[in-house]
Amino acid sequence: MTELSATAPHIHDAARYDDLADWGPQPDALSGASHSSGRLLFKGPGNSPECGIWVCTPGRWRIAVPRDEFCYFMQGRAQYRHDNGEVVDVSAGTAVAFRAGWTGEAEIFETTRNSYMLT
Repeated sequence: MTELSATAPHIHDAARYDDLADWGPQPDALSGASHSSGRLLFKGPGNSPECGIWVCTPGRWRIAVPRDEFCYFMQGRAQYRHDNGEVVDVSAGTAVAFRAGWTGEAEIFETTRNSYMLT
């Protein structure tokens, strides 16, 4: 069961939830043709906070995180490389807190699915 208009919006079985919206190709592609889809769970006034489910197919692109973002990866495998050389490998079960202003590259090796919250 999914209830997106409730006082406490929620999605049951988020790891398999398939009523996703097409969010289009990933911008700033460096290689491949990553494509995103997802489901917005909640968006507050001024778009903050925002949370939902994000699914992305393989590819590599530049990334610039505009606001603090927490991600919990439920599926897939990817790597995030900060411009300073730091590498964050992600797979199912990985939780990452990207700080506002984080810049680098994202490379998706296997289609990923995460729940996210932007503040």
